[in-house]
Amino acid sequence: MKESDIGSATSTIILISGYGTNLQAILDQIINNQLPIRIISVLSDNPKAYGIERAKKSGIPTKIINYHNFTKKADFHQSIEDNIKKLDPNLIVLAGYMRILSTEFCRQFKGKILNIHPSLLPKFKGFNTYQRVLDSGDEFHGSTVHFVTAELDSGPLILQYRTRIRTDENPNQLRKRVQLGEHQIYPMAIRWFAEGTLKMVEGETVLMGKRITKPEILEET
Repeated sequence: MKESDIGSATSTIILISGYGTNLQAILDQIINNQLPIRIISVLSDNPKAYGIERAKKSGIPTKIINYHNFTKKADFHQSIEDNIKKLDPNLIVLAGYMRILSTEFCRQFKGKILNIHPSLLPKFKGFNTYQRVLDSGDEFHGSTVHFVTAELDSGPLILQYRTRIRTDENPNQLRKRVQLGEHQIYPMAIRWFAEGTLKMVEGETVLMGKRITKPEILEET
């Protein structure tokens, strides 16, 4: 955090690809004065992402960098990085952003990127987690907030929401329940970061001054 930002809301960029329900959960907490961040931009790789409309309704600047307009993946990543560098945020939040970040991007913004993944990491990294967990026969599923590193879904874990899988539940039903939990834990982790109680130090999560080897867990009630 820059000296000029001490005592002010944490400047934040949010990256999205889709409907933006986690973005809306964050916006709701800002409106209710429960989240000390200032969203300076919402960026999307998808021009059809409804989350862009959510941001516009809240008066937040938006930027679309359409992945399909680039013939080279490296050029797309460079455009994303250039736009973020210009804004110089204290925090980058991935909220349903479906592109894998470049190694250079992760290096440049080390310790400043948060993601939420729909599984109880380290289980079920990657995509299609709901069907995969149902096929596995596991008893629990949920979501995980973690710091982002170059290795996919492998950064230091921070916080998890855990729910018991119900008999005869389908992927969509499970997704809806897990997303309700995401809307609780993501703003919580962002608040910790903004308040200075959450950091990544030497590749580990430090929460309230203590290194944690296992994520905090919020159980479904």
